[in-house]
Amino acid sequence: MINAIEIDVILLSLKVAAVASIIALPISFFIGYFMARKDFIGKSIVESVIALPLVMPPVTTGYLLLILFGSSGVIGGWLYDRFGMRISFTFWAAVLASVVVSLPLVVRSIRTSIEMMDQGLEDASRILGVGKWKTIWKVTVPLSLPGIIAGWVLGFARSLGEFGATITFAGNIEGETRTLPLAIYTLMQSPGKEESTWRLVVFSIVISLIAMMVSEWYLRKKRYDRS
Repeated sequence: MINAIEIDVILLSLKVAAVASIIALPISFFIGYFMARKDFIGKSIVESVIALPLVMPPVTTGYLLLILFGSSGVIGGWLYDRFGMRISFTFWAAVLASVVVSLPLVVRSIRTSIEMMDQGLEDASRILGVGKWKTIWKVTVPLSLPGIIAGWVLGFARSLGEFGATITFAGNIEGETRTLPLAIYTLMQSPGKEESTWRLVVFSIVISLIAMMVSEWYLRKKRYDRS
Protein backbone atom coordinates (compact mmCIF):
# COMPACT_ATOMS: atom_id res chain seq x y z
CA MET A 1 0.00 0.00 0.00
CA ILE A 2 1.07 3.53 -0.69
CA ASN A 3 2.24 5.29 2.47
CA ALA A 4 1.95 8.87 3.73
CA ILE A 5 5.45 9.85 2.61
CA GLU A 6 4.75 8.68 -0.94
CA ILE A 7 1.44 10.56 -0.98
CA ASP A 8 3.24 13.73 0.13
CA VAL A 9 5.79 13.29 -2.68
CA ILE A 10 3.05 12.79 -5.27
CA LEU A 11 1.03 15.79 -4.08
CA LEU A 12 4.13 18.00 -3.97
CA SER A 13 5.10 16.92 -7.49
CA LEU A 14 1.63 17.67 -8.84
CA LYS A 15 1.64 21.04 -7.08
CA VAL A 16 5.06 22.00 -8.50
CA ALA A 17 4.09 20.87 -12.01
CA ALA A 18 0.72 22.65 -11.89
CA VAL A 19 2.12 25.95 -10.58
CA ALA A 20 5.07 25.85 -13.00
CA SER A 21 2.89 25.11 -16.04
CA ILE A 22 0.41 27.85 -15.09
CA ILE A 23 3.25 30.38 -14.74
CA ALA A 24 4.92 29.25 -17.96
CA LEU A 25 1.75 29.38 -20.08
CA PRO A 26 1.19 33.17 -20.44
CA ILE A 27 4.95 33.80 -20.74
CA SER A 28 5.20 31.14 -23.44
CA PHE A 29 2.17 32.49 -25.30
CA PHE A 30 3.57 35.99 -25.66
CA ILE A 31 7.04 34.71 -26.57
CA GLY A 32 5.49 32.32 -29.09
CA TYR A 33 3.27 35.07 -30.51
CA PHE A 34 6.17 37.49 -30.82
CA MET A 35 8.43 34.91 -32.50
CA ALA A 36 5.65 33.84 -34.86
CA ARG A 37 4.64 37.34 -35.96
CA LYS A 38 7.85 39.37 -35.85
CA ASP A 39 10.97 39.30 -38.01
CA PHE A 40 14.07 41.09 -36.72
CA ILE A 41 17.82 41.00 -36.89
CA GLY A 42 19.23 38.29 -34.65
CA LYS A 43 16.00 36.30 -34.53
CA SER A 44 17.85 33.01 -34.96
CA ILE A 45 20.03 33.85 -31.96
CA VAL A 46 16.97 34.57 -29.82
CA GLU A 47 15.39 31.30 -31.00
CA SER A 48 18.54 29.42 -29.98
CA VAL A 49 18.60 31.05 -26.55
CA ILE A 50 14.93 30.16 -25.96
CA ALA A 51 15.56 26.53 -26.98
CA LEU A 52 18.81 26.25 -24.99
CA PRO A 53 17.30 24.49 -21.92
CA LEU A 54 16.18 21.68 -24.23
CA VAL A 55 19.75 20.75 -25.20
CA MET A 56 21.78 22.09 -22.28
CA PRO A 57 22.52 19.64 -19.44
CA PRO A 58 19.83 20.18 -16.77
CA VAL A 59 22.49 20.43 -14.06
CA THR A 60 24.02 23.35 -15.99
CA THR A 61 20.60 25.01 -16.05
CA GLY A 62 20.28 24.50 -12.31
CA TYR A 63 23.75 25.91 -11.68
CA LEU A 64 22.98 29.03 -13.73
CA LEU A 65 19.75 29.49 -11.78
CA LEU A 66 21.75 29.17 -8.57
CA ILE A 67 24.18 31.84 -9.79
CA LEU A 68 21.29 34.16 -10.65
CA PHE A 69 18.76 33.44 -7.91
CA GLY A 70 20.83 32.01 -5.06
CA SER A 71 21.05 33.97 -1.81
CA SER A 72 24.41 35.36 -2.99
CA GLY A 73 23.39 35.50 -6.65
CA VAL A 74 22.90 38.48 -8.93
CA ILE A 75 19.11 38.64 -8.53
CA GLY A 76 18.64 36.40 -5.49
CA GLY A 77 21.17 38.35 -3.46
CA TRP A 78 19.31 41.61 -4.14
CA LEU A 79 15.97 40.02 -3.20
CA TYR A 80 17.43 38.61 -0.01
CA ASP A 81 19.12 41.85 1.05
CA ARG A 82 16.15 44.07 0.17
CA PHE A 83 13.16 41.91 1.09
CA GLY A 84 14.60 38.95 2.99
CA MET A 85 13.33 36.62 0.25
CA ARG A 86 15.22 33.38 -0.36
CA ILE A 87 14.40 31.44 -3.51
CA SER A 88 17.08 28.77 -3.75
CA PHE A 89 16.39 25.46 -1.95
CA THR A 90 12.71 26.25 -1.48
CA PHE A 91 9.44 25.18 -3.12
CA TRP A 92 9.66 28.19 -5.44
CA ALA A 93 13.11 27.13 -6.59
CA ALA A 94 11.61 23.82 -7.74
CA VAL A 95 8.86 25.75 -9.54
CA LEU A 96 11.33 28.13 -11.20
CA ALA A 97 13.54 25.26 -12.35
CA SER A 98 10.51 23.54 -13.87
CA VAL A 99 9.38 26.75 -15.60
CA VAL A 100 12.78 27.25 -17.21
CA VAL A 101 13.20 23.70 -18.51
CA SER A 102 9.59 23.38 -19.75
CA LEU A 103 9.32 26.83 -21.35
CA PRO A 104 10.95 25.90 -24.71
CA LEU A 105 8.47 23.04 -25.26
CA VAL A 106 5.47 25.25 -24.52
CA VAL A 107 6.79 28.10 -26.67
CA ARG A 108 7.43 25.77 -29.61
CA SER A 109 3.93 24.28 -29.48
CA ILE A 110 2.21 27.68 -29.23
CA ARG A 111 4.41 29.29 -31.86
CA THR A 112 3.73 26.51 -34.35
CA SER A 113 0.00 26.81 -33.74
CA ILE A 114 0.05 30.58 -34.30
CA GLU A 115 2.18 30.26 -37.44
CA MET A 116 -0.39 27.84 -38.89
CA MET A 117 -3.17 30.41 -38.38
CA ASP A 118 -4.36 32.67 -41.18
CA GLN A 119 -2.86 36.02 -40.18
CA GLY A 120 -5.46 37.69 -42.40
CA LEU A 121 -8.06 37.02 -39.71
CA GLU A 122 -6.08 39.10 -37.24
CA ASP A 123 -5.59 41.82 -39.87
CA ALA A 124 -9.32 41.85 -40.61
CA SER A 125 -10.07 42.25 -36.92
CA ARG A 126 -7.70 45.21 -36.68
CA ILE A 127 -9.19 46.80 -39.82
CA LEU A 128 -12.63 46.57 -38.22
CA GLY A 129 -11.35 48.66 -35.37
CA VAL A 130 -10.67 45.97 -32.78
CA GLY A 131 -7.64 46.77 -30.64
CA LYS A 132 -4.46 44.68 -30.69
CA TRP A 133 -4.93 43.06 -27.29
CA LYS A 134 -8.60 42.35 -27.87
CA THR A 135 -7.74 40.80 -31.25
CA ILE A 136 -5.23 38.54 -29.56
CA TRP A 137 -7.81 37.51 -26.94
CA LYS A 138 -10.78 37.14 -29.29
CA VAL A 139 -9.08 35.84 -32.44
CA THR A 140 -5.55 34.54 -31.85
CA VAL A 141 -6.15 32.66 -28.61
CA PRO A 142 -9.27 30.73 -29.76
CA LEU A 143 -7.72 29.78 -33.11
CA SER A 144 -4.44 28.64 -31.56
CA LEU A 145 -6.08 26.95 -28.57
CA PRO A 146 -5.15 23.38 -29.57
CA GLY A 147 -1.47 24.37 -29.61
CA ILE A 148 -1.86 26.22 -26.32
CA ILE A 149 -3.47 23.20 -24.64
CA ALA A 150 -0.89 20.82 -26.11
CA GLY A 151 1.91 23.11 -24.95
CA TRP A 152 0.45 23.33 -21.46
CA VAL A 153 0.23 19.55 -21.19
CA LEU A 154 3.80 19.14 -22.45
CA GLY A 155 4.96 21.73 -19.92
CA PHE A 156 3.11 19.97 -17.11
CA ALA A 157 4.56 16.58 -18.04
CA ARG A 158 8.08 18.01 -18.41
CA SER A 159 7.78 19.76 -15.03
CA LEU A 160 6.62 16.51 -13.44
CA GLY A 161 9.75 14.76 -14.67
CA GLU A 162 12.29 17.52 -13.98
CA PHE A 163 15.33 16.30 -12.06
CA GLY A 164 18.74 17.83 -12.85
CA ALA A 165 17.96 21.54 -12.53
CA THR A 166 15.76 20.91 -9.50
CA ILE A 167 18.28 18.96 -7.47
CA THR A 168 20.97 21.56 -8.24
CA PHE A 169 18.91 24.70 -7.58
CA ALA A 170 16.22 23.49 -5.16
CA GLY A 171 17.96 20.59 -3.47
CA ASN A 172 16.41 17.32 -2.34
CA ILE A 173 14.55 18.47 0.77
CA GLU A 174 11.83 16.12 2.01
CA GLY A 175 8.43 17.77 2.11
CA GLU A 176 9.59 20.91 0.30
CA THR A 177 11.52 20.16 -2.90
CA ARG A 178 11.65 16.34 -3.11
CA THR A 179 9.49 15.73 -6.15
CA LEU A 180 8.85 12.35 -7.82
CA PRO A 181 12.14 12.05 -9.75
CA LEU A 182 14.15 13.08 -6.69
CA ALA A 183 12.20 10.70 -4.44
CA ILE A 184 12.76 7.83 -6.88
CA TYR A 185 16.48 8.65 -7.02
CA THR A 186 16.67 8.77 -3.21
CA LEU A 187 14.85 5.46 -2.80
CA MET A 188 17.12 3.81 -5.37
CA GLN A 189 20.07 4.56 -3.08
CA SER A 190 18.35 2.92 -0.09
CA PRO A 191 18.46 -0.87 0.28
CA GLY A 192 15.08 -2.55 0.75
CA LYS A 193 13.11 0.30 -0.85
CA GLU A 194 12.48 -1.43 -4.18
CA GLU A 195 8.72 -1.74 -3.62
CA SER A 196 8.31 1.93 -2.78
CA THR A 197 10.51 2.87 -5.74
CA TRP A 198 8.34 0.84 -8.09
CA ARG A 199 5.14 2.43 -6.77
CA LEU A 200 6.45 5.93 -7.51
CA VAL A 201 7.81 4.86 -10.90
CA VAL A 202 4.45 3.41 -11.88
CA PHE A 203 2.60 6.49 -10.68
CA SER A 204 4.90 8.83 -12.61
CA ILE A 205 4.33 6.78 -15.77
CA VAL A 206 0.55 6.69 -15.26
CA ILE A 207 0.14 10.42 -14.60
CA SER A 208 2.33 11.33 -17.60
CA LEU A 209 0.41 8.91 -19.80
CA ILE A 210 -2.94 10.32 -18.67
CA ALA A 211 -1.76 13.86 -19.41
CA MET A 212 -0.65 12.92 -22.93
CA MET A 213 -3.85 10.94 -23.61
CA VAL A 214 -6.01 13.90 -22.54
CA SER A 215 -3.98 16.16 -24.82
CA GLU A 216 -4.34 13.80 -27.80
CA TRP A 217 -8.07 13.41 -27.15
CA TYR A 218 -8.53 17.17 -27.09
CA LEU A 219 -6.55 17.67 -30.31
CA ARG A 220 -8.56 14.97 -32.11
CA LYS A 221 -11.78 16.52 -30.84
CA LYS A 222 -10.81 19.95 -32.15
CA ARG A 223 -9.88 18.50 -35.55
CA TYR A 224 -13.21 16.66 -35.68
CA ASP A 225 -15.13 19.82 -34.73
CA ARG A 226 -13.44 21.75 -37.55
CA SER A 227 -14.13 19.08 -40.18
